[in-house]
Amino acid sequence: MRISIGIGLLVSLALSGTAIPAACAADAPAWMHAAAGGPLPAHDEKTDAILLYSEDVTIVQSDGKTKGFERRAYKILRPDGRRYGTVRAYPSSATKIGSIRGWCIPAQGKDYEVKDKEATETAAFDIENGILATDLKEKILKIPASEPGNIVGYEIEYQERPYVLQDHWLFQWTHPTREARYTLQLPPGWEYKAVWINHPDVAPTAIGSNQWQWVVKDIPEVRWEEEMPPLRGLVGQMVVAFLPPGGAQNGGFLSWGDVGKWETGLANGRRDVSPEIKQKVAALTANVTTELGKMRSLAQFLQSDIRYVGIELGIGGWQPHAATDVFTHRYGDCKDKATLLSAMLKESGIDSYYIVVNTRRGVVGSAMPASPFWFNHVILAVRLPENLNDDSLEAVLAHPKLGRLLIFDPTDEYTPFGHIRGALQGNYALLVTPDGGDLVRLPDLSPAMNGITRTAKMTLDPAGHLKGDVQEIRVGDSANHQRYELRSATKEADKIKPIESLLAHSLADFHITKASVRNLQQNTLPFQYNYSIVAPNYAKNAGNLMLVRPRLIDSKVRDLLETKEPRKYPVEFSGPERDTDTFEITLPAGFEVDDLPPPVNADYSFASYHSKTEVNGNTLKYTRTFEVKELSVPLNKVEDLKKLYRIIAGDERNTAVLKPAAH
Repeated sequence: MRISIGIGLLVSLALSGTAIPAACAADAPAWMHAAAGGPLPAHDEKTDAILLYSEDVTIVQSDGKTKGFERRAYKILRPDGRRYGTVRAYPSSATKIGSIRGWCIPAQGKDYEVKDKEATETAAFDIENGILATDLKEKILKIPASEPGNIVGYEIEYQERPYVLQDHWLFQWTHPTREARYTLQLPPGWEYKAVWINHPDVAPTAIGSNQWQWVVKDIPEVRWEEEMPPLRGLVGQMVVAFLPPGGAQNGGFLSWGDVGKWETGLANGRRDVSPEIKQKVAALTANVTTELGKMRSLAQFLQSDIRYVGIELGIGGWQPHAATDVFTHRYGDCKDKATLLSAMLKESGIDSYYIVVNTRRGVVGSAMPASPFWFNHVILAVRLPENLNDDSLEAVLAHPKLGRLLIFDPTDEYTPFGHIRGALQGNYALLVTPDGGDLVRLPDLSPAMNGITRTAKMTLDPAGHLKGDVQEIRVGDSANHQRYELRSATKEADKIKPIESLLAHSLADFHITKASVRNLQQNTLPFQYNYSIVAPNYAKNAGNLMLVRPRLIDSKVRDLLETKEPRKYPVEFSGPERDTDTFEITLPAGFEVDDLPPPVNADYSFASYHSKTEVNGNTLKYTRTFEVKELSVPLNKVEDLKKLYRIIAGDERNTAVLKPAAH
C-alpha cells in the first residue's frame, strides 16, 4: 500500500550520490534573503541544521485539483547538515512538478542558483519493498556549496489531482524551525476543517476571500532517541480537510465512518469470485470439517502461495486489484492479499472486514482526526462464530456490533493464523464495516505467546572448562525473526550463524561441536535450536577458589537510558514477551559451593525480572524469567526502567564461588 503524507507532493532531503550540477551566479530570491537574517532559534552543538523559513501554499480549484508551491531555507551548522542541500520531489500520474529551483547563500561570496533543467529524474528507489511497478518518480536537485555556515534553499511548484481532499502540514521534524507558514485558498462555497496534533491550536489569519494563513515560530527539533515512538506520532502537525459543498459526501472526511465508506467504495466488486477461486476453495476445504480448520487452510494458502508484489499505478496505491486477478497471477500487495482472502472466506461462508493500519505502532493515536494518510498496510478481521473458542486464537477483538473478530495479516508469512506480530498489537487501526468504519485498538497478546525458553545442561571440569547441550524453543515474534533471518540460508553452517553471534556476546571463548534447527518452515510450530558447546576457561581461578557465572548465555540489559541527556520520549517495546532460562552446571569433582548470588525479584507495571541460583546435590542451577508486560514505558517511568536494567546487569555479572570440598 502506498505511504502518503498528504495531498501535496512528497519531498525529502537526504544524502545522495548525484553529481553536483553546474551552478550559475544569481541572486537568491528576496524571501530567502529575508530568512537569512535574524537570530537563530534555540539549538545546541549537536544540531546539524536549522530550518530558517518554511512556506507551503495550497490552492484548491473548483474541480478538486490543487496547485501550489513550497519553499524552504536551511542554515547548515555541521558537516552532517550537508544532506539538506539535496532536494527530492516525487512526481507521479497524480502529481506534476511544475518547476524546482535551488539556491545557496554562502557565508562569503556570491549567491548560487540551480534551475529545473539541472535536476535529474529517475524511478523512485525508496519505495516499499516488493513494489514491482509504480508511477512514482524521483526528481533530484543538488544545491552547490551545501557546507557549514552557508544557507541553502529551494522552491518547488506543483499541480495535483488528489484522490483525497486533505493535506497534512508537518511543521516540526528533526531540526529546529524558526518560522513555518501554511496558506490555504479554497473556491467559493468550500469550507475547511483543521485539527492540530502535538501542538496547541493556532488560529489562522484571513488574508483574502476564502484564503487563510497559519504561522508557527520557534519550533524545537524532535531529536532521535533509541526505542522512541515513530516521528509521525510525535511531531507537531495540522491536518486540514477540504470540504466542497456537500461535505464528506463529496470527498472531504469528517469522521472515521467517512473514511470507511471511501475504503468500501474503492473495494466495491473487487471481492467477487471466479469459478477458479470457487474450485480452489473447495479443494482447500474438502477434507476440513471445522470452520476454524477452513480459516486456517485458506489463510495458509494466502501466506505461502500468493507472493507479495505490488503494482501501484495511479489509484492502485489505494485501491485493491480484483480478487480474480490476484488469484490468477498469484501475487499482490497487502490490500490485494487481504481482498483475495476475504473473497475466499466469503465463499466458504465466513465474513471478514478490511483493517487499515500503520505497520508502526504509535503513528496513529486514539484522538487522531479521520484520514487514510495515517496508514500504510491492510489486514483482515475475520468474524468468528459465537460457539468457536480455541486457545490458539489470541488476536481477538470484541466489537460491539460485529462480535468477536480474529485479526490476521495475510502478508505476514511467518505469523500463524490466530496471532499478530508485536508491531500491530496495541495499534490503532481503521476497521472498515458495512456501515462505515471505526477506529479500533488492536488486541495485545499474552507475553507467553512470544519469547524464548532456553535450557542448558553443562558440565564443568576442574580446569574450569565448560561443555554441554543447549536447547532453545522460540515462539511468536522470537520465532518469526529467526525464520526471517534464515529465509535464504541453504547451508547448515549458515543456519547457526545467529547462535554464533549470541554466544560471541556471552562467552569469551567457545566452540560449537554440533547444532541443528527444527521447524524452520512450519510457522504453526515452535522454532527450535539444539546445539552443543565447549567453553574453555569459563570458570576463573582466585587462589584455590573457582568463580563461576551462573548466567551462561544471553543478556537482557539495554543501555539506551545510560545517556547524559535526560530522556524526552517514552520507550517502546517491540511487543509483550516472556523469556526463561534454566541453566544447570554439574560441579567438578573435588569442589563444593562456598557462596551463591542472592535471588533477584524486580517487578514493575511494564516488566519484571526474577532470578535464583541454588544448589541441588552437585549441580549449580540458575533460573530466571524476564517478562515485558506493557507495550511502552511512559516518560514518568523511564527511571524505573533504567533501574530495572541496572538490576539485571548486576545479576548477570554475579558469580558463584566454589571451594575445594572438605574431606
